[in-house]
Amino acid sequence: MAAGLDYFGNPPATDPSAGTEQPADPTQALQQLLDQPEPNEGAMEIPGGYMHKQELSAENFIQRDELSSFNYPTNGYPSPLFGALPFTQKMLMFEEFGPEKLDPTVQAGTLPFPLPKAGAAPFQDSEVARSAPDTAEMDAFLKQAGISPFPTREANTSIGNPWKSEIEQYLGRFLTNPPGEGRPQGEGWAHQRWNEFYPQVFFKTVQAPSRPNGGIRDSLQMHKYQVGEFGPGGLYHNTAGLPGLDGTTKGIQIKIHPNMPVQEKHSIWTFDGTLPPKLLMARHGQPMLMRHYNALPIDPSANRGFGLHTISTHEHNGHSPAESDGFANAFFFPGQFYDYRWPLQLAGYDSINTSATDPRASFPCADGEQLWVNDANPGLKNCVNGKINIRGDWRETVGTHWFHDHMIDFTAQNVYKGNAVMMNYYSGLDRGNEAFNDGVNLRFPSGSALPWGNRDYDVNLVIGDKAWDKTGQLWFNPFNKDGFIGDQLLTNWQYKPVLDVRARKYRFRILNGSVSRYLALALVAEVKGSSGEMKGPAGSGVSYNRVPFHLISNDGNVLEHAVPFDGSMDLDGNGNKAEHKGQLPTQAIAERYDIVVDFSKFAPGTKLFLVNTMEHQTGIIAKRKVPLADILSETYKAVLKNGTQWDKGDPTVGKALQLTVQAYSGTDLSMNPAEYEPAKPGKAAGKKMIPLWLDRSNPADQAKLANARFRVFEFGRSSGTDVNPWTVKADGGISYHANPRRISGAPELANGPTDAGFSGDGTLEVWRIKSGGGWDHPVHIHFEEGIILSRDGAPPPEWEKWSRKDVYRVGGGPESSGVLDVALHFREFAGTYVEHCHNTQHEDNAMLVRWDIERPGQFVVMPTPLPTWDGVEYAPSVGIPTFRTGSGTFGGQ
Repeated sequence: MAAGLDYFGNPPATDPSAGTEQPADPTQALQQLLDQPEPNEGAMEIPGGYMHKQELSAENFIQRDELSSFNYPTNGYPSPLFGALPFTQKMLMFEEFGPEKLDPTVQAGTLPFPLPKAGAAPFQDSEVARSAPDTAEMDAFLKQAGISPFPTREANTSIGNPWKSEIEQYLGRFLTNPPGEGRPQGEGWAHQRWNEFYPQVFFKTVQAPSRPNGGIRDSLQMHKYQVGEFGPGGLYHNTAGLPGLDGTTKGIQIKIHPNMPVQEKHSIWTFDGTLPPKLLMARHGQPMLMRHYNALPIDPSANRGFGLHTISTHEHNGHSPAESDGFANAFFFPGQFYDYRWPLQLAGYDSINTSATDPRASFPCADGEQLWVNDANPGLKNCVNGKINIRGDWRETVGTHWFHDHMIDFTAQNVYKGNAVMMNYYSGLDRGNEAFNDGVNLRFPSGSALPWGNRDYDVNLVIGDKAWDKTGQLWFNPFNKDGFIGDQLLTNWQYKPVLDVRARKYRFRILNGSVSRYLALALVAEVKGSSGEMKGPAGSGVSYNRVPFHLISNDGNVLEHAVPFDGSMDLDGNGNKAEHKGQLPTQAIAERYDIVVDFSKFAPGTKLFLVNTMEHQTGIIAKRKVPLADILSETYKAVLKNGTQWDKGDPTVGKALQLTVQAYSGTDLSMNPAEYEPAKPGKAAGKKMIPLWLDRSNPADQAKLANARFRVFEFGRSSGTDVNPWTVKADGGISYHANPRRISGAPELANGPTDAGFSGDGTLEVWRIKSGGGWDHPVHIHFEEGIILSRDGAPPPEWEKWSRKDVYRVGGGPESSGVLDVALHFREFAGTYVEHCHNTQHEDNAMLVRWDIERPGQFVVMPTPLPTWDGVEYAPSVGIPTFRTGSGTFGGQ
């Protein structure tokens, strides 16, 4: 079988990535870590030495000594609008990367990765080290066929960094064989189970400074601008509502609004260096490779005061092996690439449904397609009735993901600057074709022109706060370590856009893409006159009704039951049903909520609005939910005071996105979410969508939990310093600030790769996440989805009760709590992962811990990669005293 072709042991002693023994008494070794150089020192090399983190902010428009004391944006000045008015631009839909078949027989193009060149503003610089490649050369490079060099299992150290000469000229020294691939070398960072999960498709992208979109991905869109709402006559055929953009993105510049300036090269760094924001369409069971090139400036200070030119990409929250998870200290440099291979398999691949006989675990496909499946009779399988069965636990199916930078100490700045895209997984259960009715497909709103992956009525929304300086260029305050709060709320990188929708059901995949801001979104419909349930502004002649919807997915995980936000249920047990009508719960940074909204009852021309109700004053904690009625009547409304600061409220509280209903002549074939609702008083529960793998009330599951290893992680400021204020304490021990050389937990896999026929549970653990009430922490655990067992000892609310999660809100603030218990499985892959606060200013200022998944019987600890321009070095790692044992068992707590 394919599994037998892959090595799954620890690196041999002669390998540069070989592990070392854990000291019998790690006390001294842990203390010595405090005296080690910063792990990202190599990323900040300048001629003659190294910069420090704070020095990288030298070009910030508002210097430390000039910072205001105003709250919005954090210590900055109000963002000028340049005459832009709300709801005067068409919302950009996401642009697909468009993966292609990975075929070694395809003759790859011969154009090399283009060099940075001196050139004219706004897209290049007069100094090569501060500049970027020519945009036409970049497009030509990305458009060429194939992939060269061809991907390899271990990091390719035989090729050099093509920017070597330019880097040497900047540094003033010679480089010693700087590698072209930035992945750490050796067996420890080789692609695990490479042959078994050999990538079948690939795509190339480049992290690059702002530049115009050349339309190079037009032909790679699944719809090809020919069918459905993306085809001629459809709502989304013209990509930006401007002349010349029918069926193309060619010519789109990075502008927050047409009235605002073009963002220049040092302000925004995005995937491809362009807008619209990108979307990866992936399928469960089809392994994929992303070749991520780095075309950011060689000079680390060429950043307009925030962001770092080294990056590490995390697919949040893929079931990915550690070498492709985006470990914070596995970053790579300008001129290099990193091959991320994502198996995209269902968790439980080695232990559940290993014969691939359950049709609910499946890959959506079109006639004629084939897929390698390692079932009882491994080999290529043909598409039959629209799907191919795959191994694994169908209850671990995922949907709405995203991937983003995870550079240690600079995640907030790099993500804010543009290093973030969304990712949709498709499966037999969630195939993106509402007309396909096989008893497995849940038929979520999507469309039906394509066999799978229709986006006509399935819309990705990334909502996040931003700020810009007086010249209109993106601005960020890196100095405030409590968190950054912007004063403008953008949707898909746009200031208050308009989205046209048909009078039918839609699915919205909503990501909170902020750095520190929590959201609480409501949906309302405008009513002419005063007949609505909530008043509009005095003299406006309008009122508003709240619009009900169903939550179908939380953190990319389809729920067991569709939760109604229509006022019919007391969703959190506080005795108030009405508060949940048309209003989502608190949404922390990185949380995703998928909702289904039915627009069929609205007449064409009706305006609806997504409204943010969550007020902040600082980045430490969300203050409160402002009553929706006060926002709509403008009783609560921030105003500019003396033109220099915001007064009387948070300026992002209010309308963020307008939805305008258009006539629909088709037939809505999508599911009715009301049929899947949980039990209500006097009414039995409806059908299940994707059930949880654990029943909290089942005695057998309770017995498993009682015997599970138990770990405690406490997020706070205990023993914090001015330099590193935030800390994490593991298992009641010492509070530490982040250090990737320190291991705070190490679950062990129950087994290695298995043939079809094996059954079992894998490794089950319970992690307790704690924090005080004086701050908010959205804690993200990489790799596995967890089930919340309790909040402060009580059952979780309905929107969490039926969900698997990967972001867990603890601390103060609305709808949070001090203690969560989370059940987690660990299966399939080993290596080095992290857990951290996803208020990324907290993460970047020490609130991150490393934990490892160890192979069965492993006794050595894995070393820590330390990347430099000359290649990756390794440093010994050390575990805290309880890193393998935890705090005992959950039942014995």
